[in-house]
Amino acid sequence: MGNIVSIHSFRGGTGKSNLTANLAAQVAMAGKRVGIIDTDIQSPGIHVLFGLNEAKMGHTLNEYLRSECDILDVAYPVGEHGSELPGLKQLAGKQLWLVPSSIKSSEISRVLRDGYDVARLNEGMQRLFKEMKLDYLFIDTHPGLNEETLLSIAVSDILMIILRPDQQDFQGTSVTVDIARGLDVPNLFLIINKVLTRYNFAQIREQVEKTYQAEVAGVLPLTEDVADMASADIFSLRYPDHPWSRSLREIAKTIMETA
Repeated sequence: MGNIVSIHSFRGGTGKSNLTANLAAQVAMAGKRVGIIDTDIQSPGIHVLFGLNEAKMGHTLNEYLRSECDILDVAYPVGEHGSELPGLKQLAGKQLWLVPSSIKSSEISRVLRDGYDVARLNEGMQRLFKEMKLDYLFIDTHPGLNEETLLSIAVSDILMIILRPDQQDFQGTSVTVDIARGLDVPNLFLIINKVLTRYNFAQIREQVEKTYQAEVAGVLPLTEDVADMASADIFSLRYPDHPWSRSLREIAKTIMETA
């Protein structure tokens, strides 16, 4: 049995979807069977990093949650679809699937108005894992704490909490860490993202580990290069020698080395 990896942040804007896409891609490049599910249904976005738009998606997680299709019908085989983008092109033939959420305004409004059955989401994740024989299932969660994110945390084998060196992030992360420990998450790691390059990374790592009594899996620099790509490709594959990409691969290594 493989691992469910939830990528979470207390606030938006931490780079969660970008990190999820890059980590999943790196693990797939290592020869693993990898799934990604976008449970940020209110504000989906990870599909953009894999070159998808509404026309290419086919079925979406929204349809599955309304019992209009099977969860396996939603899984989009990224590795089977070619791309001319330098990063995505490297995923050809890799065993990587994405379960996207709809980006239609009507679908998002419907979720906000009616909600959805969280138990069915859990059933879908478990079936996806079992039927597709995944080594890793990455969950791109909705920021903050609500019913679906608590479910994602509770079923996780590995929880990666992303924070920036910001006081609001520090306080929110403290709440999330406490809840994760209360839910007995087996493996909890922190990722510090968007750190100014003039800062002392080792000092920040030490401070955060001391504050939360949790291991920091990686410290990633704030860089215009990542921002300039504007989610149009998988940065760590396109620019493997970039400092951001090297730090990202260390986090992916931690995930694959965690039992």
